[in-house]
Amino acid sequence: MKKVILKPGREKSLNRRHPWIFSGAIARNPEEPEFGETVEICSSEGAFLAVAAWSPRSQISARVWSFSKRGIDREFFLEQVREAVRGREALFSECSNQLTACRLIAAEADGLPGVIADRYGDYLVCQFLSAGAEAHRNDIVDCLNEVCIPVGIYERSDVSVRQKEGLNDRAGLICGQEPPEVIVINENGIKYEVNVRTGHKTGFYLDQRDNREAVAAHASGRDVLNCFSYTGGFGVAAAVGGAKFVTNLDSSQNALALSDDIMRLNGIDPSRYANVEGDAFKVLREFREQGRKFDLIILDPPKFIESQQQLHRGCRGYKDINLLGFHLLNPGGMLYTFSCSGLMDSHLFQKIVADAALDAGRKAMIVKWLTQAPDHAVSLNFPEGFYLKGFQLQVQ
Repeated sequence: MKKVILKPGREKSLNRRHPWIFSGAIARNPEEPEFGETVEICSSEGAFLAVAAWSPRSQISARVWSFSKRGIDREFFLEQVREAVRGREALFSECSNQLTACRLIAAEADGLPGVIADRYGDYLVCQFLSAGAEAHRNDIVDCLNEVCIPVGIYERSDVSVRQKEGLNDRAGLICGQEPPEVIVINENGIKYEVNVRTGHKTGFYLDQRDNREAVAAHASGRDVLNCFSYTGGFGVAAAVGGAKFVTNLDSSQNALALSDDIMRLNGIDPSRYANVEGDAFKVLREFREQGRKFDLIILDPPKFIESQQQLHRGCRGYKDINLLGFHLLNPGGMLYTFSCSGLMDSHLFQKIVADAALDAGRKAMIVKWLTQAPDHAVSLNFPEGFYLKGFQLQVQ
């Protein structure tokens, strides 16, 4: 196994079990590793630190597979997959009959950097996002087949992060049966239709599961506005929870059409909801000018910040959309606001939302801190895995 030598003092993060080694930490490679090759990471004094996958085209030059000296082979991946799946089974043991979709493997949190695997009913949908994950793709798929026994495994490695690894997009059936155009899943008694072939992420925002349940619990009798609604997940939850009326707002006509199907699938009368196609910033300004008001608003925008260079502009976007949300709420209304930008610190997000409330002349109290569902696990040693943050606010 080839060795990668770190600069003096750069082993501290590895001693804390952080799985990333950045290019600036590397002193030299006695032998240049191949793309995705398994290497030994050593301190400047030659002491063993970890076994990692080499990624020559990324700023993250290596991602740790193991902090023990061992081979990275099929047996290793089988152990990791089994442990991850057992953890999810234990997590949802009490509600398995109410849940047919969840994240089985959450990359670094499950010791498999760059590997995502989600279950949708009888199918698995995977993403391979790093050089190491790509190099061991066949073994990982084989282990998923053995442990999970799915009807089919579909790949959605068609995301921009692969470009940073020097990888091309790829999507399609890996093995087994092709998934149907729409898979119906059950989540807390609500049915959702998911298109795993073309939908966002792996098909659905599984990370918002608990937050949809929170919205359903507070929606009764309220006039609800669901912004950036996609296929209407929050809107359906609100309607099932007894909302007086739900307005779903999204820029995608296809997503809104699917949200209409999901409303009907759950027996929601068409007179209790409306779908509005348009740019959220523009439509919310129009609502403000029209004097429209709502009792509960959900703001779940896409990622505004992809890099540090976009941080200032992204902060501006979050403040603008929250300012509009505060303007449109009735006194005593409730705002659910989110940021899925990993580079957005939770304290900074709170400050941005607080500034928006101040500018809107509204007083708001945090009722609940919101985050990603527990199957989207976060390792104590890898805080970067925490990306979804939000607030449930009571607004006066």
